Amino acid sequence: MNLFEPTLQFNGFPIKEAKARLREIQAIAEVDYQAYVHSLRKEIVNYHLRENSYYRDFVGASEMNNWAAIPVLKKSDLQRPLQERLSHGFHPKNSYVNKTSGSSGHPFIFAKDKFCHALTWAEILDRFGWYNINFNSSLQARFYGIPLDTFGYQKERLKDRLSSRYRFPIFDLSEEKMEGFLKTFRRKKFDYINGYTSSIVLFAKFLQQKNITLIDVCPTLKQCVVTSEMLFDSDKKLMQDVFGVPVINEYGASELDLIAFTNQDDEFVVNSETLFVEILDENDNALPNGALGRIVITSLYNRAHPLIRYDIGDTGRFAKDSTLKKPVLAELIGRSNDVAVLKNGKKVPGLTFYYVTKSVIEDDGNVKEFIIEQHALNRFKIIYTSTKPLTEIEEENIKKALFLYLENDLILNFERVEFLDRNNRGKLKQFVNLIKSKK
Repeated sequence: MNLFEPTLQFNGFPIKEAKARLREIQAIAEVDYQAYVHSLRKEIVNYHLRENSYYRDFVGASEMNNWAAIPVLKKSDLQRPLQERLSHGFHPKNSYVNKTSGSSGHPFIFAKDKFCHALTWAEILDRFGWYNINFNSSLQARFYGIPLDTFGYQKERLKDRLSSRYRFPIFDLSEEKMEGFLKTFRRKKFDYINGYTSSIVLFAKFLQQKNITLIDVCPTLKQCVVTSEMLFDSDKKLMQDVFGVPVINEYGASELDLIAFTNQDDEFVVNSETLFVEILDENDNALPNGALGRIVITSLYNRAHPLIRYDIGDTGRFAKDSTLKKPVLAELIGRSNDVAVLKNGKKVPGLTFYYVTKSVIEDDGNVKEFIIEQHALNRFKIIYTSTKPLTEIEEENIKKALFLYLENDLILNFERVEFLDRNNRGKLKQFVNLIKSKK
């Protein structure tokens, strides 16, 4: 049933126009691509300097004259009410509004204008099309979380039905649940797997223990697409061996777009069509191809909200033969998550805590950073920085959310600190299982 794109169009996201624009961009010759990028960069910066008072105050100028002089935007800079950050003429009812996952510990609410969001989907459809994956007809085995409140749950289930998806909720990855997953693969004709890396890796390890190759169970399976967390070479090899199909890596951010995607030559190709991606050093200077640095991204089409020279919090390097039109990530050092193990034996991926974040975060910018530590099978600590301490009611709401997603027999402690410790790359890891380090 061909409902995915018509549904986007019906909801005000001009997907037909976006796909046509993407084809125009892709037709630009390499020799002309620098002019395209430089023109779009200047246009989007000057637009926001003119139409967005928040961004004009942030930059401290009214016109762009030197790209390298534009300050880098950090996630913490965006932790203020959305209404203060929207460009003139935009509001939540005429924009696409969502929350970041908080995987870096810096959650915030963002907006995209509707054409920009349609371009995001045009980009995704194009990349999945490299592997003949059609969102309207290819059946997806979806390893994602799902909201547990009634409205959110039903909304996601409806989206699954409209998008040819069957969802495997990842909040409980016990052997009993994965036995159920396996039974579903035996009876459904899945075309591809798509979902969070750590969850799919756990399923692959479960199959490996049983000496099962998934394609023998589900012969229609053709690909596995992993996203949202680091893909390590050892995990990629495990999944390819156990599933019997190629593993494709997707790197994206909800506030931006699809950032990079594995092509059929096993190159991790960066989206240069709707984004401008830079690798910068600690002083915000651009690094040459091959050098490791901070990944900083500009959304070239988002007029509702500025994301210009935006530090996404990940580290990487371009391949030495990268070009402006075809940049390739040779290395990505990004989001990686532990697995929580509860008293009842349930295994819960770290991304579960992203959903907790989404369900309780308020649009007031109070909580700036946070991490969650597991100290015992039933004991967790939530460490955060904020303008003011969480109230008892706010703490209680977080507890209720964790009880809903995990189990009731949890001891939760809150600790407000001035600064959070970071790893040697400056990244926060939102969830850390400290039980292993105590053994």
